[in-house]
Amino acid sequence: MPDVKRPLDYAKQACDTLMRKFAPEDLPPKGRFHYHQGVFLSGMEKTWELCHDDRYIEYIKAYIDSLVDEEGHVNGHNPESMDDIQPGVLLYPLYDRYGDEKYRKAAQYLTDLIVDFRRSPEGGFWHKDIRPNQMWLDGLYMGGPIAAMYGRYFNRPLCFEVCAFQALLMEEKTKDPKTGLLYHAYDQSREIDWCDKETGKSPEFWGRAIGWVPLAILEELDYMPEDFARRNDLIRMTTDLLKALIPFQDPETGLWYQVVNRVDDPRNWLETSCSCLFVGSICKAVRKGHLDPAYLQFARKGYEGIISRLKFDGEDVLVDGVCIGTGVGDYEHYLARPTSVNDLHGMGAFILMCQEAEQVL
Repeated sequence: MPDVKRPLDYAKQACDTLMRKFAPEDLPPKGRFHYHQGVFLSGMEKTWELCHDDRYIEYIKAYIDSLVDEEGHVNGHNPESMDDIQPGVLLYPLYDRYGDEKYRKAAQYLTDLIVDFRRSPEGGFWHKDIRPNQMWLDGLYMGGPIAAMYGRYFNRPLCFEVCAFQALLMEEKTKDPKTGLLYHAYDQSREIDWCDKETGKSPEFWGRAIGWVPLAILEELDYMPEDFARRNDLIRMTTDLLKALIPFQDPETGLWYQVVNRVDDPRNWLETSCSCLFVGSICKAVRKGHLDPAYLQFARKGYEGIISRLKFDGEDVLVDGVCIGTGVGDYEHYLARPTSVNDLHGMGAFILMCQEAEQVL
């Protein structure tokens, strides 16, 4: 370990690094209401909850206000893409703090999109309009938490049913019975070139896609009633997945690989963002009482491994080894993906990990 900073200190340093680089309205992709910004700002919002530094909530407000008008209309997004719904989770803390009706209206608009989103014949959400009948693991994070939050805030139980149905259908269609891992995607039509023509499953276990799943469901559980009928099914799904990841953690570094199960291939590489998501989810599952505290040993090893890889440029922290945005493909497709430094995927995952590690490690 390079120093003795608390996890929260690293979270704040990461937030400050990007705040120095980007005005809120310039976060890339500029002018978009998109999950790249959403995952980073979700980490910032949770950091604000722990440290109460109002610079963070004001930065989030400035980003949202640059795209949501006074009538609650959301600009800069594609209503037929899950990726462009996820930042709606930021509307709720803003509504709590500022009470502006535009945040409620925007949340209602985005939740209505989710409830009525295009579905396959089996009832699974399309990932986006150009991916008909395809369910991607990523979509659980893009559309689930915002719906669960709306269900709790505005007493709409249907939202909980939607979240549970989509998650459990995703597990049914993508789970590998041998490893317990989830394949990246599923094509109900069996038409896309990457899918198995018998099962519809994609061929590989991509790390970050798997990481979105426990992140999403643990967030949803925060808002679901304790007596919700499918709550225990969602807890079981989440803990099964987290337990399934443990055998694939690299024993030397504590990180996980870009393609999670291909641990013996020297061409495969350790990927930072999925490792952050796995560590953060293990921490939260333990904190919420869903997972035995013995699993914190794996979270601690992963956390320490990620911190040991950090680089610094003056006051800025550099989070590298992060796979850029990635579609579904074969093994070579994932191996060939470029990596980035301080992109919003990686910084968001890192900050989310740090704020969970702060509370249990």
